[in-house]
Amino acid sequence: VAERAAKLATEHDLVLVEGAGGLLVRFDAAGGTLADAAALLAAPVLVVASAGLGTLNVTELTARELRGRGLDLAGVVIGSWPAEPDLASRCNLLDLPDVTGAPLLGAVPAGAGTLEPAGFRASAPHWLAPRLEGTWDAETFRVREAP
Repeated sequence: VAERAAKLATEHDLVLVEGAGGLLVRFDAAGGTLADAAALLAAPVLVVASAGLGTLNVTELTARELRGRGLDLAGVVIGSWPAEPDLASRCNLLDLPDVTGAPLLGAVPAGAGTLEPAGFRASAPHWLAPRLEGTWDAETFRVREAP
């Protein structure tokens, strides 16, 4: 994974490596994980978190593991923001930066994965903060969505 990402980085401005399942899910016979690939690449890690109940625990543990390995946690993006968020989801907007020590850098709306590629590319900047080349503003989002 690290070799392929490094090769792609010579050809592209940005390379994202998705770690479906989490930071420590093993994806090769040697037991390599996304954390190992990030270390080999010396790459910052963007954590994609769920919106609802349980995400504070999982996301804080992920942040701790990243820091324990000396890896850079760039920030957190909520991966599927519901159209009608429950109380836990809304409260998590305030708590995620505190428990991770990292900024909230976006919220992708639920169902975004069903968009056609062109529609997804056109909409994505509205879901991501300027640090990720978008226009999304965490404070405005929190004021609108948090309790």
